[in-house]
Amino acid sequence: MGKHEHGAVDHIVPLKVLIGTCAALLFLTAVTVWVAELDFNILNIPSMNMGLALAVASLKVFIVTMIFMHLRWDRSFIGFIFVISCLLVFLFIGFALMDTGENQPNMIPGNSVPVQQQLDKLMTEAAPAAATTSQVDGDQ
Repeated sequence: MGKHEHGAVDHIVPLKVLIGTCAALLFLTAVTVWVAELDFNILNIPSMNMGLALAVASLKVFIVTMIFMHLRWDRSFIGFIFVISCLLVFLFIGFALMDTGENQPNMIPGNSVPVQQQLDKLMTEAAPAAATTSQVDGDQ
């Protein structure tokens, strides 16, 4: 049988790298909060906040996987599998967003005029019934 050690450590990350990683993640968290408060409606791109927040989150994921998951020092095949899986996730999310954008007109768009008209119609129909109920209660 071959010599195999259990509990052997392949790579020890220096404390400077861990502190730098922590500082970078804290800075990027502050950037995420700052991006969330920006108003892109002036430039007619209201969804820019979400795109920038996702970009910052992706950068934070990259930092965590490279340092804390030791992908920086691991075999390149494992990094390749990680990159391919991220690309597939982006592809599937992209397909879902394209489908949502295509079916958006079929959803309730937030135009409450027809809904409000039906609510008003129900209220006018319910008003005489409520009045007769209150008259019956008052007679007793």
